[in-house]
Amino acid sequence: MKFSFGIIGSPIKHSLSPTLHKYWFKKYDIDADYSIIEATDKELPVITKKIKDGIYKGINVTLPFKQKIINHLDKIVNDAELTGSVNTVLIDNEQTVIGENTDVFGLQAAYLKEIDNSQNKKALIIGAGGVSPSIILSIQKSGIRNISVTNRTNEKCIFLKKKFNFLNILPWEKLESEIKNFDIIINATSLGLKNGEDFNFNFLNTKNEVIYIDTIYNPLETKTFKYLKKEGKKVFNGLDMFIYQGQKSFYLWNKINPEIDDGLIELLNSKLK
Repeated sequence: MKFSFGIIGSPIKHSLSPTLHKYWFKKYDIDADYSIIEATDKELPVITKKIKDGIYKGINVTLPFKQKIINHLDKIVNDAELTGSVNTVLIDNEQTVIGENTDVFGLQAAYLKEIDNSQNKKALIIGAGGVSPSIILSIQKSGIRNISVTNRTNEKCIFLKKKFNFLNILPWEKLESEIKNFDIIINATSLGLKNGEDFNFNFLNTKNEVIYIDTIYNPLETKTFKYLKKEGKKVFNGLDMFIYQGQKSFYLWNKINPEIDDGLIELLNSKLK
């Protein structure tokens, strides 16, 4: 029996999730396919019903549906419950459609477990969209207690603070002048995405030892990433986070923890050139 998986989002053409999961399906001899599902809000109940009916064994969820899909699931568990954000959907043996979150694991596994003296660090998240709750929880789990968020529309920051009351809100207009105070900066916006707009200010004032994490992986190096890299700062793009969140999704669906090998890295990098 051939299993079907997919990823829902909009826009979604840029996603490397099909490449990632098809590689592992082949490696572990699983008869399955993985498709891109360009969806609208109205189609969410139709898609979750297809999971209930066995048409899909599981799906990944990306922007703008990480929160919107929750109302169409039977339940959310673990980090999905803590964040109110879902990026992986599966069905159990009792036909319960479950929302999970593997973004938290992805960020921790890719970057945060290596940070020394984390309790003394100050972290700034730029952006308050769908992935931001996962970033906040991941940072908190790593031991960092001083966490700020900034966003062009302040209402989204206020919404996040209701869920994470320890959050500090940095007004967007103060970002350029205050950025020098942070040890870890994470770009959780779409600024820098391929063929999209980038930040309209520079990052001149960052600390020498700053860690900059960009959740974007296409392109591998955004304009800001290139600038900070040239300045000798410690920089990471979103590719490792993407791979690790996918690894956990694959495990939840198939009960196999897939290997991240050189062949996979080469394949993904070739798609991003």
